[in-house]
Amino acid sequence: MQPVLETRSPDGFGLWPVTGTGTGSSDFLPLGGGLSPAEVGTAVMCIAGCNDIDPDGDRPPRPADALGSFLHGLLTFDTLFAAGGLRVVDDSTGVAFLPGCCDGLEDWREWYRLVDDGGCSGGVLLGFGHPPVSPVAERVGGVVRLTVDSERSDSPVIESSVSGIRRRLAGVERDLADFLVLAADWASGRLPGHAAPVVAALARVLDLPAPPAPPAPPRP
Repeated sequence: MQPVLETRSPDGFGLWPVTGTGTGSSDFLPLGGGLSPAEVGTAVMCIAGCNDIDPDGDRPPRPADALGSFLHGLLTFDTLFAAGGLRVVDDSTGVAFLPGCCDGLEDWREWYRLVDDGGCSGGVLLGFGHPPVSPVAERVGGVVRLTVDSERSDSPVIESSVSGIRRRLAGVERDLADFLVLAADWASGRLPGHAAPVVAALARVLDLPAPPAPPAPPRP
């Protein structure tokens, strides 16, 4: 089980270094503590891009500069969105349960309903998309069943114990916390004028506390 961010290969993005070829194709980027600086930059670009929507209501207008304009939604929205979710792969069969079109990494803690609430009411079902692909996670008793596409009667499935899902969710939280530490270090170097609010926004969208600010580099 990994927290993944839906990424799209950038076309002409030049605010900071990112990965990709500019083809416009999409993929999932696993978040964790082993990302390269360019991969961290790609993750920040994608999360900011998900929230790059023209201001309305009480939000202040966009800044005139390109960097401030691109980061504006990330830094001013009360509710943030990050396309992606949790990817689960059964190593014994190769079956992969992927985030759906209605999924968002900001809601990753919803998976705890499967382990915390399912035993009380007899079952919990989480839907992550709609046709053409409708992934569903369901708890029945002590088993969590992940159906890759609930629209298909022959859909591949992954089954795990409730305790197994709980352990994997703890791993997801560690991965996200490790990513935030990397992002804080990256932002201090790449976005020195915006580092603190950017890291705070990333922590909010991932529903985790912001890591301590990295120490300032020594003066020459």
